[in-house]
Order: sequence, then structure tokens, then C-alpha cells
Amino acid sequence: MKDHKPKNVFINGAISSDFIANSIAKHQAKTTIGAHNIFLGQVRADIIDGRIVQAIDYSAFEDMANEKFHEIREDAFSRFELTCMHIYHSLGKVHAGEVGLFVFVSSKRRKDVFPAIEFIVEQIKKDVPVFGKELFEDETHQWKVNN
Repeated sequence: MKDHKPKNVFINGAISSDFIANSIAKHQAKTTIGAHNIFLGQVRADIIDGRIVQAIDYSAFEDMANEKFHEIREDAFSRFELTCMHIYHSLGKVHAGEVGLFVFVSSKRRKDVFPAIEFIVEQIKKDVPVFGKELFEDETHQWKVNN
């Protein structure tokens, strides 16, 4: 699939609950699917050095990131018996309590969706050049460390 152009997984701003619900609803017609698993990465209002995180401002090397997302997708399909997979990541400001990462996998059987979602999310955090700047209530900021 080297000739395949990677899909753009980025969404400006937070990923809405309506977007997530619509994604799930579209799969009801796919009657060969027996299991889904979803990961929602939500921004936390962490307290760091006495300051509260208000939002994260996400940026990325988009072309490189989309290529990495594509590689992770292909690797997951080769490791697990998945029917389909969707990955969406926010760009721009995402406030505490809002979703910035949405990963959705489907399979004929449940045994495949659990390890697949963990593998995909860990690979995203490890390999994809997406950066988050934590924005604090006192209007200061710092780069987020993935953990």
C-alpha cells in the first residue's frame, strides 16, 4: 500500500460527542461486526506546580503525522483481525473535559478489539509527531509530556 495516500485524521478543535455518536451509528448497518472498542482521550484539568490546565493547544507536523497514523493502521490490521478502524485527532485548542483523540476499532469478535485499541493508542503516543501545549488558567503555558 505504499502508493496509498494517507488519510487526514485531523479535526480542528475538540471532537464532539455528536461526531462520536454518528461514527458509531454508521456501523449499525455492518452486520458482520460483533464487537467495537473505543478510546476517547479527554483533556484533564491537571494541577501542575499549583497551576490548573485549562486546555491543550495541539499542533503537528501534519503530513508526517498522517503517514505515521497510516503506518500504525496498517500494522494493527496485520496484527489483529479487525473489520474497520477509525482514528481522529484534534488540532488547535481543546478545553479540559473535551475529547482530543478518538480511536474506534471493530471486529467480528471481541477478543481482537481489546488488544488492538491498546496497541494503537500506545503507538500513537510513542510515534506520532503531535504536540500539546498545556494552557493554564493563569495564562502561562508549557509543552506537554506524553505519559
